[in-house]
Amino acid sequence: METVRKDPLGSAWMVIAALGFTVMNLSIKAASTQFGFSSGELVFWRMLVSTLFLGIMAKAQGNTFSTPYWKTHLNRSVIGTLAMMCTFYSVMHLPLATGVTLNYTSSIWLAIFSFFILKERITLYTQAILVMGFIGVILLLNPSFQGGQEFAALVSLAGGAMSGWAYLQVRELSLLGEPGWRVVFYLSLTGLIMGAVWSTITGWHPLTVSSLPYLAGIGISAMIAQLAMTRAYKVGKKFTVASLSYLTVVFSALSGVLLFGDKITWQEAVGMVIIVAGGVFSSFTPASIKKFLMKQ
Repeated sequence: METVRKDPLGSAWMVIAALGFTVMNLSIKAASTQFGFSSGELVFWRMLVSTLFLGIMAKAQGNTFSTPYWKTHLNRSVIGTLAMMCTFYSVMHLPLATGVTLNYTSSIWLAIFSFFILKERITLYTQAILVMGFIGVILLLNPSFQGGQEFAALVSLAGGAMSGWAYLQVRELSLLGEPGWRVVFYLSLTGLIMGAVWSTITGWHPLTVSSLPYLAGIGISAMIAQLAMTRAYKVGKKFTVASLSYLTVVFSALSGVLLFGDKITWQEAVGMVIIVAGGVFSSFTPASIKKFLMKQ
């Protein structure tokens, strides 16, 4: 354990992950805007890299792909893929900051699902966070609804909800003893298949020399981000890592303004801050926050 903690980057691995996810989002928006790729196609190309990488690594290390919990894997993977399609669609059709932030409502939805599905007790602290998150969502959605982007905004919010549900399945698989690589591999494989089916129905766009760097960028940046995030949670401080994860929202907002000319209203800015704050604090109990602050 001491060796792990000596990692020179520590929690800063999450900064690298946030940059990776931002590059992925920028590549998604550019591939859609410039070449007309659909969300199904982009999910396919994003999952292709993960499936190949994880499959080859697992085979090389002698890991087994078989599992007795295939139904849970299938449930998590299908819902997770649908959530990703919604997220990609929102990034393509909404200002980058809005689409990314609405996806980060997953932690709020996770708390709601934990109450209704797992029958977990919601404390006054959690209730306050849910109310805060709800207010943030209303503020963030209002400009989108006024601007005629209702459908894209609702799709993005649905993606956040499905991500929250998928995290419940990840928690269950973790309790069952399933290794993380297998969970991500089956998600990638399922996403690859679902993306291919959807794209076959709606139509594929041809690969070109100009579009290939964007498609490769989506898969490679996502893989780097995923690995960096995993490393961050392994060697970093949980509270710090969870807070730094929301740098993706900050980086995406700045990138959207600078590269795509996105405009952020005061309502959207306030809504983003509230949702981010709610997401950070929803991961911790008052006792854990107090303990963290006392160490500083």
